[in-house]
Amino acid sequence: MSPFASITQSAPPSDWVERAERVLAPTYARPARVFVSGEGSTLVDEDGRRYLDMTSGVAVNALGHGSPVVADALRDAADGLIHTSNLFHTRPAARLAELLVEHSFADRVFFCNSGAESVEGAIKFAIVHGGPQRKKVVAFRGSFHGRTLGALSSTDMPAHHSTFGQATHRTFAPFNDDAAIQEVDESTCAVIVEPIQGEGGVRSADPAWLGRLRQRCSEVGALLIFDEVQTGLGRTGKLWAHEWYDVTPDIMTVAKPLAGGLPMGAVLMTEAVAASLRPGLHATTFGGGPLVASVGARVVEHIAAGEFLADVRAKASFLREQLGALRPHVAEVRGKGLLVGLRLSLPGVEHPAKAVVSTAFDLGLLLVAARDDVVRLIPALNVTREELETAVERLALTLERVASER
Repeated sequence: MSPFASITQSAPPSDWVERAERVLAPTYARPARVFVSGEGSTLVDEDGRRYLDMTSGVAVNALGHGSPVVADALRDAADGLIHTSNLFHTRPAARLAELLVEHSFADRVFFCNSGAESVEGAIKFAIVHGGPQRKKVVAFRGSFHGRTLGALSSTDMPAHHSTFGQATHRTFAPFNDDAAIQEVDESTCAVIVEPIQGEGGVRSADPAWLGRLRQRCSEVGALLIFDEVQTGLGRTGKLWAHEWYDVTPDIMTVAKPLAGGLPMGAVLMTEAVAASLRPGLHATTFGGGPLVASVGARVVEHIAAGEFLADVRAKASFLREQLGALRPHVAEVRGKGLLVGLRLSLPGVEHPAKAVVSTAFDLGLLLVAARDDVVRLIPALNVTREELETAVERLALTLERVASER
């Protein structure tokens, strides 16, 4: 009998699944399982089935489930202030901002609650900095910057644009193509780009192209925004993905792993950008609250340590070696560090990424899709080599099963 025979998505849904489906908005298609606990890279459902999590909450749980770093920080923070609003200063927000400035290009930080909010703030700050004659924002094909209305306007999802329209003027240019550089002109307030497109198929920017984009922005006075919501804070083996490119932005958006699983985002910016802002121009009630900021400071201190990032790079190399076993069903391995995209080669399989994610779930492996023919492995940064080996073994079995059923 297969060691995964007891793990099946076809089992009857629990009472909690039925209850959830009755009251939650129908914006997700979830499997009929309810997770109740987790440790490290393992999630456990209410029936005791264990799943190897290679999603880390879509790159959020950088230190895994049940992280002692996060748990200890939460316990310590719970004895202090929980919320004051941004009408007042608190020590945790100041400390976290200091850490982010110390470990980046930035001089100033604005805190918010999510990646989409960080993009909203970054674009607003760029528009203010650019002045009344600069309203154009250049984004890229294959991009993903969030689903709030302003962020969605910069996300390459035409079907959603037809539903919601575009809140501000956007120009979508080809990614990794010099034709895009010509779109950046004196009417442009900002260019927003992901160093590695996560949702768009784990496509990495060409270093030389990104350098030319930086140069063009400087020539015309446009701001360069790096969206590092998914790639930032150690995901690629360096603290920020753009460090691999030796290109510095004017603004950077950060979120997913920032508070170890608690909702938190940030906009990092230079002093020149911050000088354009004034009180009342943009605000948030919860952003940078003392509890989440306390946890965020511990997470940043932990991830920014040189030995931690070196370990991420070593495990990333190990994972790439293991992935060689997945040929011929994997045509290309993309990404950097522990942000890995596998472009599938499964002729005759309709929606291959969806099929692989579903079948892997049946076999106790959690993956996440990125476009129709790419699946992502984005494990916790402290995943073990043994867990990575097991993930590749289960993925190999998944691919064989999907290929045989086409």
